[in-house]
Amino acid sequence: MTDNLKKLVDLMATLRGPDGCPWDRKQTPDSLKPFLVEECYEVVDALDEGSPVKVKEELGDLLFQIIFHARIAEEKGEFTIWDVISANVEKMVRRHPHVFGNEKLSTDKEVLANWEEIKKKEKGYEDRKSILEGVPRSMPSLIRAHRLQERAARVGFDWKHLNKTLPKLDEEIAEFKESLKTEDAAHIEEELGDIFFMLVNISRFLDVDPEEALRKTIGKFIRRFRYIEESASDAGTSLNDMTLDEMEKLWQEAKGK
Repeated sequence: MTDNLKKLVDLMATLRGPDGCPWDRKQTPDSLKPFLVEECYEVVDALDEGSPVKVKEELGDLLFQIIFHARIAEEKGEFTIWDVISANVEKMVRRHPHVFGNEKLSTDKEVLANWEEIKKKEKGYEDRKSILEGVPRSMPSLIRAHRLQERAARVGFDWKHLNKTLPKLDEEIAEFKESLKTEDAAHIEEELGDIFFMLVNISRFLDVDPEEALRKTIGKFIRRFRYIEESASDAGTSLNDMTLDEMEKLWQEAKGK
């Protein structure tokens, strides 16, 4: 197994070498960012499909991106892929004292709380002035909102029960409706953002991943809209020639199916 990993590392060195691939040699950490993000989402898509073959393939592509970045760093004399692996092993052992040490932790909440305490003592974390620091700004906003709310909740900045959050959602919706009367685009945007943020908070109480929930709804929308398109095509017409009532009827048929 280790031999195959070394083969992949050596393959990357060849691609980046003098007689390697012009495209690979040209890449930088900045130019590779979109590919790294894309590969992460392709892994998620494969997991949704539930195909082990597809998951294996996409995880391989993601691993290739990691090795790509590590190779560029090695060329700069910064670190190697082996340094990455070694540092991660050390960190995971350090952050799991209840598994590799003598600490006793029995619940997942205790593990998370202890994880955060350990992080605070690590190099690079001691200078942080807020527990909200360290949540990547480039994260999708739904995920980022969820992570920030989780961190605030760990120190008690949270409602105790779900029934306390629902009236707050009603309040945010009322404020949004009032903002529509102003026709102030910035104000409307702000109030709409508050509704999204509140919905994320409610999803956290329900132990629902908001990003996952929205992704599934998007998938459902695509399936139902495709049914409308296919039905229109079978009838020899186009969507542009259909009325909204006709499309709504097909939408309801799609829901029934």
